Amino acid sequence: MTREFINTDSAPAAIGTYSQAVKVGQTVYLSGQIPLDPVSMTVLDDAMAAQIHQVFKNLSAVCQAAGGSMNELVKVNIFLIDLGHFALVNEIMATYFTQPYPARAAVQVSALPKGVAIEIDGVLVLS
Repeated sequence: MTREFINTDSAPAAIGTYSQAVKVGQTVYLSGQIPLDPVSMTVLDDAMAAQIHQVFKNLSAVCQAAGGSMNELVKVNIFLIDLGHFALVNEIMATYFTQPYPARAAVQVSALPKGVAIEIDGVLVLS
């Protein structure tokens, strides 16, 4: 199968040796998104809720660039430096998805790129 590399200016540009997403057949593998503003490429220093919203906005932009939507995500991985934010992530995530929700993992990690508090990646299967 051929690979298509997904790129959109509506999400932060890659800050390393990776693509925003790679599409193989009807499956799209999304790279992790952090709370970076796609225009200024700066990390949000706002409250945690604003950072979580920015991550979901970035993911949504990549999903749309791939020809899909957040509701076609089948798996998301959430990385937090403090699992104390887990309930807030759940609350905000519910505003971006409708049931049935994707499969998910949420793990606490010691550090994330650019010192952020959250990163989310995912797998999208296009209809």
